[in-house]
Amino acid sequence: MVAKWKQKQRIILPPELPPEVSEDEIEVSDEDRDFVDQNREFAGFLTTLDTQSITKHVTRVADVKEDALEALYEKRLKRKSLQKEKEDPGIQVDRVDALPVKTLDGQLYYRTATKASKASENDPTEEEASGAADKSIVKLTKAERRAKLKKSKKEAKKQGKEAEPEVEQTPQEAVLAEVKEDLTAEEAFESKKNKLAELGIALLADPTSNTKSLKEILQICKDNNHAIVKLGLLSLLAVFKDLIPGYRIRLPTEKELEMKVSKDVKKMRFYESTLLSVYKAYLQKLAALEKQSSFQHVAFRCICTLLDAAPHFNYRESLLGVVIRNIGSPDDVIRKLCCSTIKSLFTNEGKHGGEATVEAVRLIADHVKAHNCQLHPDSVEVFLSLSFDEDLGRAARNDEKHKPQSKKSKKKKHYEEARQLKENDKKRSRQELLTKTREEVAADYKAVAFTPDVMERRGMQTEALSAVFETYFRILKHTMHSSTSRSEANASLSTGASEPHPLLAPCLKGLGKFSHLIDMDFMGDLINYLKKLASGGSDSENTSKCLTVSERFRCSIVAFTVMKSNLDALNVDLQDFFVQLYNIILEYRPGRDQGEVLAEALKMMLCEDRQHDMQKAAAFVKRLATFSLCSGSAESMAALVTLKHLLLKNVKCRNLLENDAGGGSVSGSVAKYHPYASDPNLSGALASVLWELNLLTQHYHPAVSSMASSISSMNAATNQVYLSTISPQQAFTDFSLERPESFKPPSEVTLLYQLG
Repeated sequence: MVAKWKQKQRIILPPELPPEVSEDEIEVSDEDRDFVDQNREFAGFLTTLDTQSITKHVTRVADVKEDALEALYEKRLKRKSLQKEKEDPGIQVDRVDALPVKTLDGQLYYRTATKASKASENDPTEEEASGAADKSIVKLTKAERRAKLKKSKKEAKKQGKEAEPEVEQTPQEAVLAEVKEDLTAEEAFESKKNKLAELGIALLADPTSNTKSLKEILQICKDNNHAIVKLGLLSLLAVFKDLIPGYRIRLPTEKELEMKVSKDVKKMRFYESTLLSVYKAYLQKLAALEKQSSFQHVAFRCICTLLDAAPHFNYRESLLGVVIRNIGSPDDVIRKLCCSTIKSLFTNEGKHGGEATVEAVRLIADHVKAHNCQLHPDSVEVFLSLSFDEDLGRAARNDEKHKPQSKKSKKKKHYEEARQLKENDKKRSRQELLTKTREEVAADYKAVAFTPDVMERRGMQTEALSAVFETYFRILKHTMHSSTSRSEANASLSTGASEPHPLLAPCLKGLGKFSHLIDMDFMGDLINYLKKLASGGSDSENTSKCLTVSERFRCSIVAFTVMKSNLDALNVDLQDFFVQLYNIILEYRPGRDQGEVLAEALKMMLCEDRQHDMQKAAAFVKRLATFSLCSGSAESMAALVTLKHLLLKNVKCRNLLENDAGGGSVSGSVAKYHPYASDPNLSGALASVLWELNLLTQHYHPAVSSMASSISSMNAATNQVYLSTISPQQAFTDFSLERPESFKPPSEVTLLYQLG
């Protein structure tokens, strides 16, 4: 009976409660609700459950009876320990603890020890352990045990921290730790590299089946390692260059998605949509990375390569916008990448049919306008790579000639067919259906044709050309206004200052190249602008001082190029440009100004097939001889070649080679030479002598000295063909100091002969 009563008094522990979850985190799906609504007859027992009894059974020990339960466990353990002590004869009372000990509960007990405790008298660690065991006899509550455990953990942690600095790591161990870290980093790097290679090879082998690999490579591009990110970007670049189709992807509409299609069509649609979405995400990643200095070069390399390889594909506008925004970047690498990409677009119009060219030209024009013409010269110099087909206008005119005949013949045939088919309605409807079908076929053929229509190409070419000339005229106008404002503000600028108009030089080059395409209505305004920029007269003296010598030379060159291209249509006096050339020749400084521009101006204005007045030719001969004395060998050679060309064309100017006491034998209208005259016609150069040639024969450069000697003995010389055929540009290039092989000093015997 006692055993049965003890079994009844035995407490059965409740099952463990499930983890607590807040009501906000519990989410009931729509499927669960639908299931309960559909099966309400099977869920009726949930409404009859006695929740109070369940809660009482589960939580009966949780609140009040928890301490009582623990006390019951402790009493049971004490009972077992007392029974063991009675049964075990080896347990005896210690002599020190002969008296009983009273606990906090009011109970008396004797401290006991085993036989092994005698051995522990000499061992202090055993005594400490026994003391700790004695202390543990006093039972603590649950909260006290938790606090004690927490305190012991804190003390152990503190002791560990205090003990850490005491353990010093040897140099060998530190090196080994670093090597292990490096090895693990290298292994991770190699594994990611191999994964990129595997994904790329799988994509190139079967793109439609491994489309998800694109997303995996894009995910790798988000790695924390910069080298892995760069490899991922370049891997995606190589993959996209190979996978991008030769057409723009058009996603299906909602109506098209509702239609039933084959499995192949579904597979192709999924492939194209995935390719386009990953491509868009890739471009967004590049746009974000191009603003970071550590990824700029890689990002721009990917952007420029994609635009160059697939200018016909989707999101071309975003790529063009990024490239043209950085076409004038201060970073040389980025600027050269962007400029080379735009030049490639202009030269390879077959890839995009000319549409990208028009967009790029329009964006560059807006970019120049937004920055008020203050950009790097390369941003406008890309226009020189444009090419315009002049045969489009002829083809259009030929089409217009043939079109009226074809329309008349079509109308005539249609009238005859309608007359014949009046009585038969079926034949008439059939003929209309055939005509409609032919028109649809022609429209589809035109849409898929590789080359655009002639009228479309002509329209795109006209739009691009108008944008180019709009940019050029804006630069000229800005130069005029800025120069006028500087002169009004009395800004102290010298001709050797840094160029305040960076876009003027490429603008003038472009005007010279496309001068034959300029509309005649704007030709007069262009010549007036160039005259004001290049002239040194009283009206625009301050304006000319704001430009460099090279820019003023270029203005004259462009004016002569425009006149040469439109010789039959224009009748403009170019005397002002000759006056400007005569005045600014002496302002030229080697090293500061561009010698190639000077040589081109001399060739264009003085050496072309143009007959000059005798006074003007003599003035330029005298001015070029003076210029040769104070210039480098290349500039002196270009000037002497021009001088000899003028003497060969104007026989009377050879009188300057005579050494009369009163000057040349022909004085002309002006009897005395005025070296400081601004107008070559009023200088009176025929009354002077070319004494400069005598000094030039002693020049340090053998080519210059031999040229001066040949000019001095021109009347007696017989072999003058080679030197007369050399142009100033060729002479400057051949004898420039940048080519050391062109300078061969004479021997000592030659020097002694020339000096003696």
